[in-house]
Amino acid sequence: MAHPLTLTLNCPQRPGIVRAISTFLFEQGCDIVEHQQFDDAQSGSLFLRTSFVSAGTDLASDVSRLTDAFAEVAERFDMTYNVTGDRGQRVLVMVSKLGHCLNDLIFRWRAGSLGAELVAVVSNHEDLRPMAEAAGLPFHHVPVTPAGKPEAEAKLLELVGHYDVDLVVLARYMQVLSDTLCTALHGRAINIHHSFLPGFKGAKPYHQAFDRGVKLVGATAHYVTPDLDEGPIIEQEVIRIDHTYDPRSLATVGRDAEALALSRAVRWHCESRVLLNGRGTVVFR
Repeated sequence: MAHPLTLTLNCPQRPGIVRAISTFLFEQGCDIVEHQQFDDAQSGSLFLRTSFVSAGTDLASDVSRLTDAFAEVAERFDMTYNVTGDRGQRVLVMVSKLGHCLNDLIFRWRAGSLGAELVAVVSNHEDLRPMAEAAGLPFHHVPVTPAGKPEAEAKLLELVGHYDVDLVVLARYMQVLSDTLCTALHGRAINIHHSFLPGFKGAKPYHQAFDRGVKLVGATAHYVTPDLDEGPIIEQEVIRIDHTYDPRSLATVGRDAEALALSRAVRWHCESRVLLNGRGTVVFR
């Protein structure tokens, strides 16, 4: 039975790349069903995502076989590449006290529109245990103190391994991750930030926005890096408001933006639609 796979890659621009890829897939008995590419004129790089179906009978062996077989093409064009199957990405969600993003992720997961499988929830507080357990998700309370932060982060990495996690999602997790943990989770941890970065950092962001008389409320989903809230941006959402919005109504609108931006970023990442491009990203929607 045919099953879908995806090839993503980036390499220096030069003629013949797409032909080489399509020829390779044809010779491997594969059929292309979706193809997107972006030529970055600034860097002279090509970014590419090709979805295809394979006639093989075993997904894992097909991924391994095609990954090995494509190495010759990749070497010829100096490509960095990855072949993935349609196995749902396993996602661990980290939260603190605000539950709107977790609730939205749970809803989309149950509806089958998230493109991922939620496997556990970790929090430095107990507040959202009922929400997680009502959804059938294991809940792990990992308190964080200044002195105990290394132990807490070690516990988090232990849980990442225990649940075979592909992606960690910080769904309004209000703790700063250490440089060591950010490096360990490079390219597989997504954070949601209230507002367009780098605006309104710190406490009470919507009060800050109200005081400045903003007319747009936004949210930014980005990869986690050691540079606080400055990781490569995946998605941003914006909602227009006016002078009638007080801090409470701004927070309500802002949480809607956060949930939308985060769920899109998670889905696109899990569908291999996000490729890192220096400090930014290429997103094949």
